[in-house]
Amino acid sequence: MAALLFVVEVSIALFVDDAFVRPYLGDVLVVPLVYCAIASFVEVRPALLGFGVFAFACAIEFAQYHNLVRVLGLEDNRVARSVLGTSFSMLDLVAYAVGAALTVLVHRRLQRGENRGATSPRVRSR
Repeated sequence: MAALLFVVEVSIALFVDDAFVRPYLGDVLVVPLVYCAIASFVEVRPALLGFGVFAFACAIEFAQYHNLVRVLGLEDNRVARSVLGTSFSMLDLVAYAVGAALTVLVHRRLQRGENRGATSPRVRSR
């Protein structure tokens, strides 16, 4: 799932230049991307991982507020500018919160579905 989300994010960054998908949907989707990447290596409660990824995204956003790319002298580095970003927005924080909430809800729902299937009685054939 992380690989698919990565491809979607890269596609948005390279091919979409609009006022909604790139700035907002891209920010919503970056949270499940990071969440899935981490969840593929470690097992953590969904709420804790969701909060951690949200906090990380907020830290990056506040680094933009303090012009981290400029402070580090990376203004000419396209990758650094893309990953770290260059402009702070409160709406980005909202997008990260939406992404985190949706990701945790979907993950919990998927876990419940797996647990139901594992504990449901088996049907015997005659």
